[in-house]
Formats: sequence, C-alpha cells, structure tokens
Amino acid sequence: MKSPFPRVLGIGTAVPENRFEQDRVKELAGDFFNGHLQNLARFLPVFDNTLIRTRYFVREVEWYLKSHTFAEKNDIFQKTAFELAVKASKKAISKAGVDPADIDGVVFVSSTGIATPSIDSYLMQELDISRNAARMPIWGIGCAGGVSGLARAAEMVQARNSAAVLLVSVEVCSISFQMEDKSLANLVGTSLFADGAAAVVVGRGEKGMEVRGSHSRLFDNTDYMMGWEILDSGLKVIFSKEIPSFVLNRISGIMDEFCSSFGINRGQVKHFVTHPGGPRVLEAYEKGLEIEGDKLSSAYKVLGDYGNMSSPSVLFVLEDFLENNEASGDYGAMMALGPGFSAEELLYKW
Repeated sequence: MKSPFPRVLGIGTAVPENRFEQDRVKELAGDFFNGHLQNLARFLPVFDNTLIRTRYFVREVEWYLKSHTFAEKNDIFQKTAFELAVKASKKAISKAGVDPADIDGVVFVSSTGIATPSIDSYLMQELDISRNAARMPIWGIGCAGGVSGLARAAEMVQARNSAAVLLVSVEVCSISFQMEDKSLANLVGTSLFADGAAAVVVGRGEKGMEVRGSHSRLFDNTDYMMGWEILDSGLKVIFSKEIPSFVLNRISGIMDEFCSSFGINRGQVKHFVTHPGGPRVLEAYEKGLEIEGDKLSSAYKVLGDYGNMSSPSVLFVLEDFLENNEASGDYGAMMALGPGFSAEELLYKW
C-alpha cells in the first residue's frame, strides 16, 4: 500500500577515481608543513585520530602542490561536480526504477564552488529529466546540506504531488586546500575533507524509508564556527575547534526540540543517521544523546572509507544504514550540522 508520506525510492553515490590512503596524505602533509609549523610532530597524529583510512580527490597529488586561483579551482569544481552528479544520479534513478521523464523536481545541494546557470540545469539535460521539472539549487549550507536537501525534496513531492523528485548533493572539498596557508587550521582541514556525490530519488511508492518531516535550528552569533573565507586563491575553510564541545552541550536540547515538534518522545527514536564530521563529533552525538551500542556504525564506516565529504556524507551513511538494517517500522533521526551555526534534522520511519 502506498504511504501518504514520501519515500526514499533509490540512493546512488559516486567518488572520484583518485584514491588516497590516509597514511600517504599524512606523509605529504608532513613534507608540506615541515619548517612552517612549530612542533609539527606533535600535530601530525591528527591524521590518525580521524579514524579515516581512505579518501578520494578529484585531482592527483601534484595538482594540490601548486598554487591556483579561485577561477582555476572553480572551473574544476564545475567540471568534476557535474561528472560526479551524473554518476550518482544514474545509480539512484536506476535503483528507484523510475523514468527520468517522470521526475518533476530537482534539488541540487553544493557549497564548494559556484555555477550560474546552476549545475542542475545541465544535469537535467544530460539525464533527459523533464524540462518542466521544478529546480531548487541550494548553496552555502555546507555539511548540513544532505539532510536539508532531503527534507526539501520530500516537501516538493508533497507540494507538487510528484511521482518522483531527485536530490543531488555534491562537494569538491579538496580544491579548497590553500597552498599559501601553513596554519594548524589548514593542517586539520587537510586531515579530514574529501570529494564525493550522492543522489536520492524521493517519491510515492509502496516500499522504502518514509520521510515524516524535518526540523531546523539556527544558533545566534555562531557564524564564526564554520564557513568559508573567500580569497583570491579560492574558498578557505573556517572550522572551529569548538564544534565538538558545542555539539555535546547542545545536541540533547536539539533532540528534545526535534521530538517535541512531532509529538513524540526520545525513546521512540530507535535509529540514528548522522553526518560523520569527525570522530569527536560522532562521540559528542553518542554521549549527548546517550546512544548505546553500534547505532552509529554506518557513520563511522563512511568516515573511515571516504572521510568528510561535507553535504553528501550523511547520504552515504543513509545508504549504508538502509542496506544493512531490516525495516522495523521504528522512527529514526537524520542529523547534520552546518554553517550558521545550524542543525538540520529529519524524522524518518524504517
């Protein structure tokens, strides 16, 4: 029987061909920062502490060891983001078993480059999606974009009574590496971020995870915690060391607000799909929400295999969760944090 709520009909993911072992990136970073960062040997273990084993980048290592302008980096963003978006979207559409011509909405999420016309317009033509499909490009919400984008896609299904809406989230984080920046912050960013894309088909169906609704929370005067500094050499990441402690101190209250907005209690939420921002963030989720056992195993797995890809990461986690957990009819929470500083949550049933 078809649910009155939108369902996830198919998920597809894609990463670039250039695969890097974390140990190799650590070695390269040691060479790069040597002589510029005092007590470098003390800081290099950050690469081990991330729990990341492998990551994927859009370019070979030689490219990152040369200076590039914002324009050069953005050209690479436009080309590679499109390629990754096509790969992930084809997989999601195939799994969903829908005709691209029946997709009448496209939500496109990215924060690591700019394009006008937005990349979704080229994607629609490449995949032969209906040219009458509504388009919703979302920029600037960073790591929270996967959750926010899925929420907007589900709302579009409801508002337009759509058979199918395509969400695409793609980030090329690696091109934000700053050759001229020899700071500790750049070292930490170098230890975490990677490139990837995820696509989700949301629509009406008899099977699939139900999207029950969403909740958002913006925190005043926290814009310094996460975002971009815009330089001639591209987008320089702002990533505060306060984030894990902020999550630990606020996540319980966020969860209470989230559950209250749907008239449920925290005990009814049995599943958790969280953005793998790093091990300390995941530990903050576990402690702040009193999550026991291996309920965040998919998040830890994605972090280890792919690193932090920003907005697509939580959709990689969702894919792994759905593939490895039988449907039980219980509520679950999808959660991610992003610039603002903000929290995005989605209530699902699986």
